[in-house]
Amino acid sequence: MTAPTHLEPILKSLPDKPGCYLMKDKDGVVIYVGKAINLKARVRSYFHQSAQHPHRTRELVKRIADIEWIVAGSELEALILEMNLIKEHRPRYNVRLKDDKRYPYIKVHWADPYPKVTVTRQMTSDGSRYFGPYYSVWAVHKTLDVLRKIFPYLTCDREITGEDTRACLYYDIKMCNAPCIGKVNQQEYRQMINDLCSFLNGRTDEITSRLQLEMEDLSAQMRFEQAAVKRDQLRAIEEIVKRQRVFDTEYIDSDVIAIARSEREACIQIFFIRGGKMIGREYFLMEGTDSDVNDEEVLSEFIKQFYEKAATMPKEVLLPRDIEEAAIIRAWLNQRADQKVELKIPSRGKKRDLIRMATENASETLSSLHEQWKTDRHRQTESLAELQSAFEMDTPPNRIECYDISNTQGKAIVGSMVVFEQGIPSKKLYRRFNIRNVSGPDDFASMEEVLRRRFKRWQAAQEEKDTPGKKPDPSFSRLPDLLVVDGGKGQLSRAALVLEEFDLLNKFPVAGLAKQNEELFVHGHQASLLLPRKSEGLYLLQRIRDEAHRFAITAHRKRRSREGITSILDAVPGIGPAKRKALLSHFGSFDKIRNASVDELAQVPGINETLAHALKSHLS
Repeated sequence: MTAPTHLEPILKSLPDKPGCYLMKDKDGVVIYVGKAINLKARVRSYFHQSAQHPHRTRELVKRIADIEWIVAGSELEALILEMNLIKEHRPRYNVRLKDDKRYPYIKVHWADPYPKVTVTRQMTSDGSRYFGPYYSVWAVHKTLDVLRKIFPYLTCDREITGEDTRACLYYDIKMCNAPCIGKVNQQEYRQMINDLCSFLNGRTDEITSRLQLEMEDLSAQMRFEQAAVKRDQLRAIEEIVKRQRVFDTEYIDSDVIAIARSEREACIQIFFIRGGKMIGREYFLMEGTDSDVNDEEVLSEFIKQFYEKAATMPKEVLLPRDIEEAAIIRAWLNQRADQKVELKIPSRGKKRDLIRMATENASETLSSLHEQWKTDRHRQTESLAELQSAFEMDTPPNRIECYDISNTQGKAIVGSMVVFEQGIPSKKLYRRFNIRNVSGPDDFASMEEVLRRRFKRWQAAQEEKDTPGKKPDPSFSRLPDLLVVDGGKGQLSRAALVLEEFDLLNKFPVAGLAKQNEELFVHGHQASLLLPRKSEGLYLLQRIRDEAHRFAITAHRKRRSREGITSILDAVPGIGPAKRKALLSHFGSFDKIRNASVDELAQVPGINETLAHALKSHLS
C-alpha cells in the first residue's frame, strides 16, 4: 500500500531519531499513537507495499489523514511520552485499559495530624499514602468496611483536640477509637493508621507481634477493657490472614499476571503476593484487542498502563510469556520504582503454578462477564420493548434523554441532561446547564430554560452539518426517541411548551416521571400511566431519572462551592477576578489557600506581600 500524496512531504521530513508519532483521521482525531527508535523507518513501514499487515493495521492506514511526530531524547523517554499521549487521546487503534480514568484508590491522609482513610480516583503529591488501583469501587468500600472493624479510623469532620465532652455514635459501636475525647492520643492513633497501611501492604507479622505484647502488658496492668480491644484486633487480623493463601515465606514481593482472551475482549488477572501471602487479586479489561493483536502486545500495554498508575511496585513481575519491548519496559519499571524490578517468565515449580492459577481465574472471570453481559443485553432489550409498547412507538426508544433541576433555595441552580443509548448510560453525551435567567427557586422556569437551550443547540447543529470544517456536538445534534423530565404534570407542561416552540412536540413522546407512586404523565394522554412494579421498563426509567438527579446534584454542589469560595475571596480588598483565578489555579482548593503561609501566598502571580498579609488576615 502506498502513502497518499499529501502524506509524502510528512514522511520525507521524519527524522532518524527516537520519538512518538500520532496518526489522525480526516476530522483531526488521534486514532493511533506509537513510538519508535527510528521515526522515519517505523512510520514509513506502514506504507510499504510488501508489508504483510494484519487487518487491523490495514484499517488504520486507510483512515490516516495526517501524521504528527515528537522527537524524544531516548527510547525510554519515547516510552513515557507514548504512555502519556495514549492516556490523553485514548486512540481507537491502541490497546488500552478499559475505563482507566475511573479506577479507585484507597487514600490514607498521612500528612494530617489524625489521618483519615478515604476513596479517591486520582493520586496527587500531597503527602498521602495510596493503595491501588482497584477495578471496582464497590470492592474498595467492602475492603474499608473490614479494615474499619480492625482499625477504627476517623470519618467525622471534627477538629481533634482530645477535649470534647462526648464522642459520637461510632465510638459506641466500636467503629472509632475516639481521639476526640482523648481515648487515644495522636501518637497512638497514628500508630494504628500506620498498622492499617502495613496491613494493606501484606505486612502483618510485625503488627500481630506488637499487638500481642501490648495486650499482655495491658492485661498485666489489669486494664482489661483496653486489653480486650487489642485481643479483638488480633483475632480479626488472624482470621483474615488464615484466608490468604500462603505459598512460601521466602517469596519476595511479586505480582503474578495472566491473560484470557475471547474474540474481542482480553481479561488480565493480577495476583498480589506479599511476604508469601496472596493479599489480593484484581482483574482488568483491555480495549482495542481484536483477534489480530497478539497476547505479547496486550500484556506489554497492560504493564505500561497499570504500573504507570500503581501506588506501589513489587520486586518482581511474573508473566506467562515474554513481552514486546521487555528490556525498555524493565528499565522504565526500575526508574519508576527506584529499585530493581525483575520481569520473569517461570517455566517450572511453584511460580509456574501461580501463573497457571491466575490464568484459570482470568478465564473464569471472562466467562462470568460474558454471561453477565448476555443477561444485561437481554434486560436492556426487554426494557426498551416494554417502553415501546407503553408509549405506543413504532420502534424501541434507543436514545432516551432525561432532565432534572437542582438548587438550594434558588441559589446556584443547575440543570442536568443525561443520555441513555440502547438502555446504557452514554456519559460522554451528558451535559449540565448553569441557569442564567431564573431568580429564586422556580424549577418550572429552570426546566424551560434548560430545554430551550438544548433545542437551540440542536437547531445550530443542523446548520453546522452543512458547514465545512464544523463538527456538531453529538449531545445536541440528534433528537431523542423519548424525552423524560423528573417531575409530574407541571414539569411536563413546561417541557411541552418548549417543544411546541421548536415544532417538535409530536416528533417523539414526552413524559414526566413523578416519584410519588412512580406515575408516568405522558403528553397527549389524560390519565397517568402506571407500569407494573417489577417491569424492566419502569426499572430503566427509574435508573435514568436517578442518574439525572445525581448528575444535577453533583453539578449544583460544585457550583455552590465555587460561588461560596468566590464570594469569600471577593470580600478581600484588592482581590478581583484575575487574582482570584490565579489563587485557585495555584493552590487548587480554598482549604489550601486558607492554610497557606504569607510567603506561599506571595508566590502567586499578582499577589504581593502586602496583599498576602491582608488575605491571610481576612481568611483567619
